[in-house]
Amino acid sequence: MSDRVYIFDTTLRDGEQSPGCSMTVPEKLRMARKLVELGVDILEAGFPIASEGDYEAVEAVSREFPWAQVAALARCSTLDVERAARALAHARRPRIHTFIATSDIHLKYKLKKSQQQALDEAVAAVELARQHVDDVEFSAEDGARTEPEFLEKISRAVVAAGARTVNIPDTVGYSTPKEYGLLIGRIARALGDCAVVSVHCHDDLGLAVANSLTAIEAGARQVECTINGIGERAGNCSLEEIVMILKTRSDTYPYHTGIHTEHLYSASELLSSLITFGPQPNKAIVGRNAFAHEAGIHQDGYLKEKTTYEIIDPRTVGVPEGKLVLGKHSGRHALNERAKQMGFELSKDELNGLYHRFSAVADHRKKGLMDEEIVALIREGQQVLRVAAD
Repeated sequence: MSDRVYIFDTTLRDGEQSPGCSMTVPEKLRMARKLVELGVDILEAGFPIASEGDYEAVEAVSREFPWAQVAALARCSTLDVERAARALAHARRPRIHTFIATSDIHLKYKLKKSQQQALDEAVAAVELARQHVDDVEFSAEDGARTEPEFLEKISRAVVAAGARTVNIPDTVGYSTPKEYGLLIGRIARALGDCAVVSVHCHDDLGLAVANSLTAIEAGARQVECTINGIGERAGNCSLEEIVMILKTRSDTYPYHTGIHTEHLYSASELLSSLITFGPQPNKAIVGRNAFAHEAGIHQDGYLKEKTTYEIIDPRTVGVPEGKLVLGKHSGRHALNERAKQMGFELSKDELNGLYHRFSAVADHRKKGLMDEEIVALIREGQQVLRVAAD
């Protein structure tokens, strides 16, 4: 089995349909340009049947980036599939991504259909999609809560009908790594080389990335994810996290992607500027504090050798360098380094005096000191020493 993991980005579809994340067609085009630059393998541009805007977005992305592999979502219905096909008419590498719910709870309460009805509709949708495109993906919505026997049965059926990719979503973020890995392993063994097994994990229990990693180990070779982990409810598997885990811990996870990681930070920043919120400060990889150090012990180690406290070179993800935040937890080493950066060569006495004045001010603040405030403290100390000398 290949060690290549394909990145299916659904920022413009699953991500965009969540609260506070709606984008206009021009905004989707700006984000799509960045995703193409980032090197995503498949770019899901929208759900054409959902709205005119989604239809136009899929069509526009297909026209603007003809070399990209563009996907459009469709339920397992004739109307959905045909509308998706029309939206993808200008794509050179189109994919129709069709889905139907397969879990007992969804079949009983949402669709009011039997397992056989769902299987028949899935097969019919895949066969229809194959009349329009060569590349068809089938998703078993709520696959993680579907009876394994039925999940295997419908997976085999859609592959026989022409699907190249079978996606097993943890739609409500309910699964745990151990059980999800067993399920994905079963489907991967059942399909063998006939289709790529894909995963789409939500983060309701904070396990989207962990479940995706376990799925890769079990045989999945496509991960559906989003920039900043945006998506329904608690969001999707975070693209930047899954990619950087595979890159940073290749000793444990011997797999690779085609992502140009130096564009991760700028992709995160662009998305944040287009929607109503950005990642939390302590978000892995792209958060404001991901490469920031305030504790004195950490700062001292970092200044002596960056790898003592940074497992990723910030430049790898597009962040120029780590930063030292000077606050009440900071030590002399970091304070002296900042003074040097601002053009001050401090004597031992000057540094000690600065450190005590700095600590006194910082201890009464929730936030760190600005550079200009540190300069003022340096000058104040120099003045005190001059007066004492006179």
